[in-house]
Amino acid sequence: MEPTAKNPDPHHIFIDEVQGHQRRWLKVIQFTSSSTKAAAIMLAAAIVALVIANSPFFEPFEEFWHTHVVVGVGGFIGEMSLAHIINDIFMAVFFLLVGLEIKYEMTVGELTNIRQAALPIIAACGGVLAPIVIYSIFNATNPETSHGWGVPTATDIAFALGIMALLGNRVPNGVRVFLSTLAVADDIIAILVIAIFYGQSPSLMWLAIAAAILVVLVLMNRAHVYALTPYMLVGCLLWFAVFMSGVHSTIAGVLLAFTIPTGSRVDLQKFMTWSGDRVREARAAYVETEPVTLQKDYMFTVTRLSSVARQVVPPATRLEHMLYPWVYFAVLPLFALTNADVSFLGGDVLAMVSSPVFFGVFFGLLLGKPIGILLFSFLTVKLKIANLPDHVNWIHMLGAGILGGVGFTMAIFVANLAFPEAVLIADAKIGILSASLLAGVIGFLFLFMQAKAAERQGISYVSASLDEVVRQTAGEEAADMADDVVLGAGDEDLVDDVREVLEAEGGVAEFVVHEIRDEAEAEEAEDVTGTRP
Repeated sequence: MEPTAKNPDPHHIFIDEVQGHQRRWLKVIQFTSSSTKAAAIMLAAAIVALVIANSPFFEPFEEFWHTHVVVGVGGFIGEMSLAHIINDIFMAVFFLLVGLEIKYEMTVGELTNIRQAALPIIAACGGVLAPIVIYSIFNATNPETSHGWGVPTATDIAFALGIMALLGNRVPNGVRVFLSTLAVADDIIAILVIAIFYGQSPSLMWLAIAAAILVVLVLMNRAHVYALTPYMLVGCLLWFAVFMSGVHSTIAGVLLAFTIPTGSRVDLQKFMTWSGDRVREARAAYVETEPVTLQKDYMFTVTRLSSVARQVVPPATRLEHMLYPWVYFAVLPLFALTNADVSFLGGDVLAMVSSPVFFGVFFGLLLGKPIGILLFSFLTVKLKIANLPDHVNWIHMLGAGILGGVGFTMAIFVANLAFPEAVLIADAKIGILSASLLAGVIGFLFLFMQAKAAERQGISYVSASLDEVVRQTAGEEAADMADDVVLGAGDEDLVDDVREVLEAEGGVAEFVVHEIRDEAEAEEAEDVTGTRP
């Protein structure tokens, strides 16, 4: 039985006095694991930035973010504004998490099976090329704006999946997997675009130093160094070298992610036997009538067990779960707060929304993304390179394609790199914010209408997994809702049947649940399917 907000300690491990603390802590964990709430907080931060930017407080607000922080060690003195700390340091942590998610997908996720991953990967390529074409239609002949073609190519995975999470189990898991894998492939392309096209003229000396540090990290991985601290310390050196090279420093986060081990330093087969022996030792050594601090043998045994158990989880998984709440509930809202500040006061609003940059970005995201994603997906299916995911139709694909136009974080990030002029950055931001808002609303409505059609038929989609299957942080919310549907049926035979299918399918499977409304319908379903409804 898994802990819930109402019953945080189903096995009664903790003392009664701390049950309230456990309940509150579990609520915090559930809150910070929710992609929907993360998207809502980022949206709130963007709205606050827009309100302040168009109020008398804008000037002191802007001055605050341009306050310089000075750090000196010996003869070395470095300084950086608060805004640059967020864009160059904090966003490097975001890219570290992105790199970990990409590595997860490439090692055990959707990108391991190339045929299964072909559809979202090819769709992502279409979702990059079509916006470039549309942007270029408006800006190809203008040398001042033509290099902004990379702005409308990126998808904000947090916002897109947060919007989709609002639909719950009325949307097949295949749509969610398609969109998340597409966004990961999209991120890979965006990272390459940033590294190749939007850095300064690189310093070969600092690039060589960065390459040498990267080699050290790879050797650490090959030498089976599983502690996270050495990677973080060497990763800071890598960030500094990349920063000094002229390539955008956030690339260091992605490079670091790919060197962090995804395996466990513990032999899991032997750990099961060893941990069982330690539990028996602890049980034998424990004396109920004595204070625990006086029981040296018991304390020694449980300390050993705790020390080894912490090392069972792979470093990459530990780091991903550690970073997720900080990135999505602190770093990205801060980025939105400092970068969504478009001021209309004293400016020509008509000129802003009629500039070629605005048109290229706006239509690139709102039209280019879904056109490219749908066109390349259609060709991939028709050429029999890949099939649509199970239970997914073309309306689902259209909704996912439109949600691909939610650019926000990554698009604003690229805009800051693409345009040196503040006016052009503002034009791009207006295009990004307006297109992302419309794409989010329209994409949600398309999927919502399809979900309502399924609801009228009494159909819902349950994606379940075995307890031992490790999910990515962002995927736990939907999986937990699905678990509630299965367990809430109150049918032990159904739970046993589900578990049997999961074991046969490798631990994860999706079930289509058809709600039977009357006995006649139940008899009809049983006659047709030969199974229990």
